[in-house]
Amino acid sequence: MDTHLFKIREKGKFGFIDQSGTVVIEPQYIYAEDFHNGFSNVRLNNKLVPLDSLGRLLMKNLFNYVGTFEEGLAKVQLVNKWGFIDERGSKHIEIQFDDASDFSEGLAAVCVDGLWGYINKSREIVIDHQFHTAGDFKNGMAAVCLEEDGSYFYIDMEGNQTIEATFDRAYAFQNGVAAVERLGRWGLINEAGKDIIRPQFDIEDTFESGLIYEDMAVIIINEKYGFLRTDGTVVVEPIYNFAGDFNEGFALIETDEGFGYIDNTGSVIIKPQFQDAAMFSNGLAQVYINHAWGFIDTSGQVVVDCIYDEVESFKNGLALVKKDGSWAYIDTTGKMVWQEKEIIAGVALGN
Repeated sequence: MDTHLFKIREKGKFGFIDQSGTVVIEPQYIYAEDFHNGFSNVRLNNKLVPLDSLGRLLMKNLFNYVGTFEEGLAKVQLVNKWGFIDERGSKHIEIQFDDASDFSEGLAAVCVDGLWGYINKSREIVIDHQFHTAGDFKNGMAAVCLEEDGSYFYIDMEGNQTIEATFDRAYAFQNGVAAVERLGRWGLINEAGKDIIRPQFDIEDTFESGLIYEDMAVIIINEKYGFLRTDGTVVVEPIYNFAGDFNEGFALIETDEGFGYIDNTGSVIIKPQFQDAAMFSNGLAQVYINHAWGFIDTSGQVVVDCIYDEVESFKNGLALVKKDGSWAYIDTTGKMVWQEKEIIAGVALGN
């Protein structure tokens, strides 16, 4: 579970506050990442170092790259080799691989001499290095490919083939379904490898196909966007100029009139009217009106005035907002709980 700390900036240095706006880690780092699964990564002496929610640095080892902690381990890179550290910063799996993926369902894909296999947290190779491509395990299966430009298939956690190689590309299972590609189109299969809906939707280079959010996936046909339910039902025909993923029961859509929102039946709940917008989070969504950002509620009413140059989605009750180069955090009522006191490079001081 993520620690509810929020990155702040003072005089060009980064630290963290809690949800009340209290500074819990003083701004002192020239680079810091958001907290994920209880840790941030900060830059120290040109190296990334994990930082816990109490402000303690895991300094036992320094690496060129530190990933996020997943299932208690983070992948790390030293020079051009990869391994894993634990939540105390100790090397849990030695730096030895040419490449590595995060742990998922107890296994991680690792690469040696151009071939991928899988290890467990006990440092054992459980599936031999044999694949050209190896995906994460989800629902007990992973998508793999033996050769470049070869067909993808699925294996179980012992390396046994469970779904035969009939796909040009295949993705991780999500709640019992997976997106697969054939002949330049994508569709969905079930855990038996049977088509739920045959590949027929366009693949866009800038849009990751087949991601499931709240039982729905965005589909594209002839540059128009709609929605597919995981049972194969097309709930919203591709009629929109753009569509975003579902979150909290709503999805962003765009028409010639602007951005608005639909529910999971496809009904328009908030009519398209905004210059720009983003998904709902914590019951609010950011919208762009008259060249400034604010927030609306689920009825479409503006509850935080559109006065900001930039805003991020609410997360754990707070949203980062920016105006005239200065950072601040607001709560869901629009009240400011923290504001940057001073910004550098000749920009005006905050209050």
